Amino acid sequence: MTTSAIPAPTGSGGVPVLGAPGPAAPAPPPAAPGLTDRLNGLDRLVQAGTGRLDRALLDDAAALLDRAGQRLRLSGEHTVVTLAGGTGSGKSSLFNAICGLDLSPTGVRRPMTSKAHACVWGLDGAGPLLDWLDVDKRHRYARASALDLERADSSLQGLVLLDLPDHDSVQAMHRAEVDRFVTIADLLVWVVDPQKYADAALHRNYIVPFARYAGVTLIVLNQVDRLGPDEIGDCVADLRRLLEAEGLDRPRIVTTSAVSEDGVHGFREILVDTVAARHARSERLSADVDRVAERFAEQVLDADPPTAVEDDRRLELVQALTDAAGAPAVAEAMESAYELRAADFVGWPIAAIIARLRSDPLRRMRLTELREELRNAFTGPIGAQQGDVDNALHNVTEGVTAELPAPWARSVRAAARSHATEIPEALGQSLKEALPSFNQVPRWWWLVKTWQYFLVLVAVLSVVWIGLLVAYGVFDAGGDDPGGLIGEAGLIPYVAVLAVCTLGMGWLTASACRNLVALSSAKHGDKMEHHMREGIERVADQKVIEPIVAELALYARFREDVALALGR
Repeated sequence: MTTSAIPAPTGSGGVPVLGAPGPAAPAPPPAAPGLTDRLNGLDRLVQAGTGRLDRALLDDAAALLDRAGQRLRLSGEHTVVTLAGGTGSGKSSLFNAICGLDLSPTGVRRPMTSKAHACVWGLDGAGPLLDWLDVDKRHRYARASALDLERADSSLQGLVLLDLPDHDSVQAMHRAEVDRFVTIADLLVWVVDPQKYADAALHRNYIVPFARYAGVTLIVLNQVDRLGPDEIGDCVADLRRLLEAEGLDRPRIVTTSAVSEDGVHGFREILVDTVAARHARSERLSADVDRVAERFAEQVLDADPPTAVEDDRRLELVQALTDAAGAPAVAEAMESAYELRAADFVGWPIAAIIARLRSDPLRRMRLTELREELRNAFTGPIGAQQGDVDNALHNVTEGVTAELPAPWARSVRAAARSHATEIPEALGQSLKEALPSFNQVPRWWWLVKTWQYFLVLVAVLSVVWIGLLVAYGVFDAGGDDPGGLIGEAGLIPYVAVLAVCTLGMGWLTASACRNLVALSSAKHGDKMEHHMREGIERVADQKVIEPIVAELALYARFREDVALALGR
């Protein structure tokens, strides 16, 4: 496919139009996160993983953060380069050739180097760095000026060159010294010779474990003076094939000879370029972060994680806690108490008097202050059964944990149960707080009660009136005719009708009010249950849902920090 340039807009006469809008330039890709950002992300990974991930991984990450922090606080003008290799590879001879002085002992006896030797170009800031490297002060050397190189603008100013003991030494302390320095050096230089460049100990213990450090690793094939010109190329090709097979991507290999004129010139040039660029420190730390961050990446899944508990599961949790707390039974009990109490206000007083003449202990018990009894019951864990609560907590996390890695699934389940022992008491307290607001006496109850007692009064007065009419109007009890409303016996039927009507009105009023109370008590129970459910929802959200959501948010941030630590 071919593309052609888009001509600039022109006016009449072909003159380009200044300021004419052109094609929009593509937005630049976001810059890769820097080393400091990646280390901060790794630090948050350690914090988030504490108590959730493998202790060994967290310890390794914490050790890297500590080591990186110390190295970044030390001189950034110096590049730490280690010369490491096996017995007889010529490390010390190469070290002396670069330094231009016989600083590290060489000879036939093995091992010759028992302690790391350091040569420093540029003393400013080097002291604290060498102290951190723990190089014995007896084996510290300094070059006050740049070495005499072919290129006048080349310099080793800022180089800290270390000659290490043999990695295959029979002395365990020598191997430990090598292991320590290869974990903190800015540039790893492995010196091999034509006879033992395939040494199994070197490749198994160092090349393979540090294969990802190809950017800060240099392989030096030393003593090439023992090979012919054709043999050098074959040896380098075989060495490269071996390194690539072991995971070292595009290995850098340089040939040297400490006894030949200009035999270390190529190696010295690489050191000059490395020191001048001052990138080895950050590249080494970046490789360290890559190595640990990839282990954290194994703790996340590619699928986007859930960010909240589904509404259906939340409703199931609330319903399960409602049942565990016995809210429906409480609402039913309060509904029954409502009806019983309403009977004392709107019932026919005469019927109530007759009922009290019969002993009814159950009614007397239920007519006690039920609200206070229920409030006193919700004072501890007996407000809900712990087993029912545990089952509800298990069910609410099933759908969430299915999409999480095993460590985070465990942490979500733990978050759901973080307040498990508090939930029964919290449920009881929520029911207790719901009860008082529904203990009010409706005004119409008082009106009906007043009306009923008025009817009772009329009925009583009618009975008394009939008695007086019988006494004075029929039997002439007083001897004298009182006349009027008391002495007229003909009024007895009318007064009797008044009394019967009054009693009938009271009975009808009580009957009608019982129907109204039945309807209002059902609404009262529903309202009570709704109010208690609101309290239970608050408990479910505070004690279960919010901890789960917080854990899911932490996992989401964990995934972001993993990507950040990987440099994405």
